[in-house]
Amino acid sequence: MTKSTAKAPLAGTPSLLRAINDRAALELLLENGPLSRTQIGTLTGLSKPTASQLLARLEAAGLVLPVGTTAGGPGPNAQLYQVNPAAGYVAGLDVTTSEVRVAVADITGTTLAEHTAPTKGWPAAETVARVAGAVAWTVRAAGLAEGSLHTVTIGVGGAPDPVTGKLRYASHLPGWHAPKLLQELSAAIGAPVSIENDVNLAAVAEQASGAARGSEDFVLLWAGEGTGAAIVIAGRLHRGFTGGAGEVGYMPVPGAPVLRDVRRRNSGGFQELVGAPAVRALAREHGLGAPTAEESLAKALETPGAGDDFLAALAGRLAVGLAVIVAVVDPQLVVVSGGVPTAGGERLRALVEEELARISIARPEVRSSALTGSPVLLGALQRALSAAREAVFSTH
Repeated sequence: MTKSTAKAPLAGTPSLLRAINDRAALELLLENGPLSRTQIGTLTGLSKPTASQLLARLEAAGLVLPVGTTAGGPGPNAQLYQVNPAAGYVAGLDVTTSEVRVAVADITGTTLAEHTAPTKGWPAAETVARVAGAVAWTVRAAGLAEGSLHTVTIGVGGAPDPVTGKLRYASHLPGWHAPKLLQELSAAIGAPVSIENDVNLAAVAEQASGAARGSEDFVLLWAGEGTGAAIVIAGRLHRGFTGGAGEVGYMPVPGAPVLRDVRRRNSGGFQELVGAPAVRALAREHGLGAPTAEESLAKALETPGAGDDFLAALAGRLAVGLAVIVAVVDPQLVVVSGGVPTAGGERLRALVEEELARISIARPEVRSSALTGSPVLLGALQRALSAAREAVFSTH
């Protein structure tokens, strides 16, 4: 009889098990709000003595606070606990060619202050200082002291190269291409800074609390002044070898001009069909001219006949690009977001889904963004919170 060479599984060390239990309790408190010792024990499967020890550790570390007691039930009232909001603070930024939006939140995800500053006219050499100034203003508005931020995430219309760190696909953002941009921003703001593609952050927000919640495989198509996509596979963002996965504005598609020098001209492809300038031009062809793409779509929704024709033509353009994407990725779901799909509302969404089903073998459900406010800003906060919680909740 051959002796088995299989090794018995290694038991977790007491400190590792405590860390796992503590993190589980903190996640439950974040998701469910104030909980009692008994409720935490029930949800985690821990005994009452172990749950009590856990809460004592977390309170001593400044990670949880007692916040009143239960009332109305049989027996004595039980002490309730919540995550301490002051355990960490983060900031998220959404940077465009016209403005920078800043939001500051505590570790629970509660937004404490928001601020918008125009970026037009910023000298490129002053970009870092002005971004830091906008963040500092928001920190003060939140009632926090200088140096309070744990993590900052910035969303931009480009992609950091994973090797060099240099921002690519972002010629429209002067001042954001310094070789040591991250280091300069971190030093000026006084906290670690990460930069992420804005459409990727919109997908992070949709997956956390929007139209893609619960979905592991989806594509988010963003159409506005710029055009881009975020690709989520098995629950994770796919960024590509150079960080440029999803830069579908450059994608050659039927009906769009094909340029042979895309890097220098920064135009051509899908952007020429569904970007805001193209939408305005298409609207004018249907007698629906307006100063912005969003206003053109609003006019179309109120204009039978010409408006219906315009929406059908625009839906056809969006579906052509989506057909190329879904043929490669085969996602469970497509989320349409950005100024153009948002302004087009349910009518445009339904037309896109219908046309995509006609021209594509894969027929994913098409949903509109379910978020209010800036999806990019929400995603930036979500990404910053994830990083801060990982660090703060793992170091007590």
